Amino acid sequence: MQIRQKSVMRNGTVTTFILLGLTDDPQLQVLIFIFLFLTYMLSVTGNLTIITLTFLDSHLKTPMYFFLKNFSFLEISFTSACIPRYLYNIVTGNKVITNNACMTQVFFTDLCGTTEFFLLAAMSYDRYVAICKPLHYMTIVNSRVCRILIICCWMAGLCVIIPLLSLCLNLEFCDSNVLDHFACDAFPLVKISCSDTWIVEQTVIICAVLTLNMTLTCVVLSYSSIIRTIFRFPSVQQRKKAFSTCSSHMIVVSITYGTCFFIYMNPTAKEEVTINKAVSLLFSSVSPTLNPFIYTLRNNQVKKAFKGSFERLALLSTK
Repeated sequence: MQIRQKSVMRNGTVTTFILLGLTDDPQLQVLIFIFLFLTYMLSVTGNLTIITLTFLDSHLKTPMYFFLKNFSFLEISFTSACIPRYLYNIVTGNKVITNNACMTQVFFTDLCGTTEFFLLAAMSYDRYVAICKPLHYMTIVNSRVCRILIICCWMAGLCVIIPLLSLCLNLEFCDSNVLDHFACDAFPLVKISCSDTWIVEQTVIICAVLTLNMTLTCVVLSYSSIIRTIFRFPSVQQRKKAFSTCSSHMIVVSITYGTCFFIYMNPTAKEEVTINKAVSLLFSSVSPTLNPFIYTLRNNQVKKAFKGSFERLALLSTK
C-alpha cells in the first residue's frame, strides 16, 4: 500500500515525517507487535530486576555490579527510545512523527547506544583490574573512580553525537518526508534530504569508526591481558572461575559489536534497506532482552541475590 501524505512545510523544511515501519502486511504487523511487545517487556523487567537487586543486596555492592546497574539503565533507556513508539504506530496506524519528536528520538537512541560502547570498555577495564591486579582491585576501582568512569562514558557519548545531531538539525527536506525505517535514524534522514549530505554521511561514518575502534581497542587490550594472566594460573579450578567472571561480558560485547559492525562497516547493509532495518530491530529489541539473562544465568551471585530477594518477599507476603 502506497502512503500518500503531503509534506507540511515550514521555512523550507518538513515539520512531520512518516515512518514506514517494517511491513504493511496486517498479519505480519500483528506478529511483529506481539514479538516486540514481549521482548520489550522482558527487557524492561529483566534490566529493572538487575538494578533493583544491586540496590537491595549487600553482596552486589562491588564495582562490577555498579557498572552492570548502569548498563541495565542504558539498555532500558535505549530500547524505550524507539520500541514503544513503533508499537504505538502499529496499534493506531498513525505513522506520522513530528520533526521535533524525530530529532529527540535520534538524540536519545544515539546517546544511549554510543554511551553503551564506552561503558562496555569501562567494564572490560574493571574485569582486567579484578583478574590481573586482584590485591589492588578495591583500591584502583574504588567508588570515586567508578563514578568518574560513568560520567566520562556519558560525556564521551555526548561529544560523539552532538556534531552529528547539529548537522541533522540543519538538513532540509523538499520532496519527501517518508522515512523507510521503523524509527528516526541518521541514514534514513540523509537518504530523503535535498541538502548536500556528504558532510553528514562522512560524520556518521567517522563517529561510528572512532567510537567502535576506540572502545574495541580498550576491550581487546583488556582481554588480551586477562587471557594471558588466566593461563598463568596454576590450577584448572582457578582458570575456570576467572573465565566464568568474564564470559557474560564477552558474550554481550560480541553481540553488540558484531551488530554495529554489520550496520556501519558493511557497505551492502546500507544499500539493503530491509537487512538494515531487520538488524537495527534485533539490536534495539533482542539484545536488551538477552543481556539480563546472559548476566544472571551465568552469574551465581546474581542468582543467589535473586533467590534471597524472592524468599524475603515470600516471607513478607505470608505475614
